[in-house]
Amino acid sequence: MVEHIAFLCAGLALLAVGAEALVRGASRLAALLGVPPLVVGLTVVAWGTGAPELAVTVQASLAAQTDIAVGNVVGSNICNVLLILGLSAVVSPLVVSRQLVRRDVPVMIGVSVLVLLLALDGMLSRVDGLLLVALFAAYTALALWKGRPSAGSTETRRAANAAGAARTGGRQWIVLIGFILVGLALLVLGSRWLVDGAVAIAKSLGMSELIIGLTVVAVGTSMPEIATSVLAGIRGRSDIAVGNAVGSNIFNLLAALGVASIVSAEGIPVPEDTLVFNLPVMLVVALACLPIFFTGYRVARWEGALFLLYYAAFTTFLVLDALEHEALPVYSSALVIFALPVTGVTLLTLVVRAARGK
Repeated sequence: MVEHIAFLCAGLALLAVGAEALVRGASRLAALLGVPPLVVGLTVVAWGTGAPELAVTVQASLAAQTDIAVGNVVGSNICNVLLILGLSAVVSPLVVSRQLVRRDVPVMIGVSVLVLLLALDGMLSRVDGLLLVALFAAYTALALWKGRPSAGSTETRRAANAAGAARTGGRQWIVLIGFILVGLALLVLGSRWLVDGAVAIAKSLGMSELIIGLTVVAVGTSMPEIATSVLAGIRGRSDIAVGNAVGSNIFNLLAALGVASIVSAEGIPVPEDTLVFNLPVMLVVALACLPIFFTGYRVARWEGALFLLYYAAFTTFLVLDALEHEALPVYSSALVIFALPVTGVTLLTLVVRAARGK
């Protein structure tokens, strides 16, 4: 057991270091090219911090550990909204871009619905994977095109300066590309150690790989997002903080799950528990972003605390269900009868007040 825990911790450490190197190199490279902060958060930073999910999901798929592959993506998406945005908002209230609410959050919701529909037959096939990857390419092209700097803007001047710098001295570019390559290498190695350690621990504790994927692996691979979003929120870069979470969710569903479905020999089977519970929870969490972001285009501290409370409730449910604890029926009834309706009424009230105030 000690050896497995050591592998798990070493894998998490390599993922954190690798993601840091990747994000630092990629974000500085994007800044030199004059890419706006929101686009950086939705693309470059989201790809960098989402790379652990991609590496772990693909590695698990190749090793025929499909429960971890699916559980990691679904659990990471729930974690990105409830834990990461919740924690970031509690530390520092987040201002949300109108573009994010009008375009990218609906894309996140639409992609969540699409994955749920594709999984209804109990399988994500290679054809499904190709569709997801094609949509990811289209979304990325749209985000970069919409975020291109206009003539005479600060970003355009910065890009021109970057081009001049590239001609006069290529050492900085080589260093940044080196950061990216080293980060990717550490992510691949860390993902392998993380998956191996998580599977061994799951078996020794008698827990299913799906539960481990939804909790330990999901939170572990989301550590780069947690660090990036919280730090960005503290520094007043809400566009990067929120864009990172939303962009990572889109990346996870389209790129990570899509590539994993393609490389898997027979596609990825979707467990029944995921189909009837975890995927719908992921969709509801994505839907919850819209009214909260819409009301004043900000995430207040109390809304962040609400996100954290629901993440704790979700994790508690998974643990009780895995242990087949006798308290599970009472706990489930409390969530369905009390907590969820109260939250729904609260969100509806916020939306109505916001609409009347406009």
